[in-house]
Amino acid sequence: MELKYFRLIKTIAEEGSIANSSERLFLTQSALSHQLKDLEERLGFKVFLRTRNNWELTAEGKELYKLANTLFNAIDDGFGAIKQIKEGAKGSIKLSAECQSFFHTLPSFIQKMGILYPEIEIDLSMGATHQTISQVLSGEIDIAIVTSKPESDALACIKVFEDEIFAVLHRESELNQHKHLQSEHFEKVHLLINSFPLEGVWVYQHFLKGNKVHPRKISAIPFTETTLSLIKANMGIMCAPEWQLAPFKIPEEIVFKKVGKNGLHREHFLVVRTADRNKNYIHDFISNFKQDFLETNV
Repeated sequence: MELKYFRLIKTIAEEGSIANSSERLFLTQSALSHQLKDLEERLGFKVFLRTRNNWELTAEGKELYKLANTLFNAIDDGFGAIKQIKEGAKGSIKLSAECQSFFHTLPSFIQKMGILYPEIEIDLSMGATHQTISQVLSGEIDIAIVTSKPESDALACIKVFEDEIFAVLHRESELNQHKHLQSEHFEKVHLLINSFPLEGVWVYQHFLKGNKVHPRKISAIPFTETTLSLIKANMGIMCAPEWQLAPFKIPEEIVFKKVGKNGLHREHFLVVRTADRNKNYIHDFISNFKQDFLETNV
């Protein structure tokens, strides 16, 4: 039985006659009469008992009217849920990263998201990268990419991938003779980092500091191209994952050396306020970020 017949029964029952139902259903009285006649012939019973001025549902008609209400209420509820889903897919995300390495790759990811999810607006914040957790808590940013899992019930933390930090150096460097670099090998090097403070530099915080090793010289250079040029000239080393340097042309004089016998590994997390974790547009961002970075960067 088609929905149009349920709508016909519901409308006539509520309007009291075909004449009153005509305008509501945008059909002529004649068309409605033909529909009702066709329906009753198919059903084999009368839906309405009618006189010139009075239309009453038969017992069977009352059951059909109840069913019509159930059907249309369910349809309305379904479209209401769809509307909520659609509205939940809209949102604005302020994004930042603790590690500046991400700023080389995030723009292309944001561009992809703009194509796939035009209703999600993503704003990349590049300031105060070592204060990302406090910025999420204060509402200055919505999602932070960090390398240390925060301990706060107000924050939800999602592991997205793991990478390995390598020492990047000139092939003629005396360090290249070693199978892997130990902490003491860094005592005489010129270590090139993205920025201070040192507590934000993974190789220092998680490899050198515990072994009480401090490089001979440390220089903060925010431009990777400049850092690579210095390494090419054998004027220093940097420590970075291979994916960080993927956007750049690596000179053939440069090699990657494992840090520590077992390698220096780190985890990356997306941090978001717990209250926002289940918002659809936040969920869409997280799922796409995990897939994109696992496939293209690690």
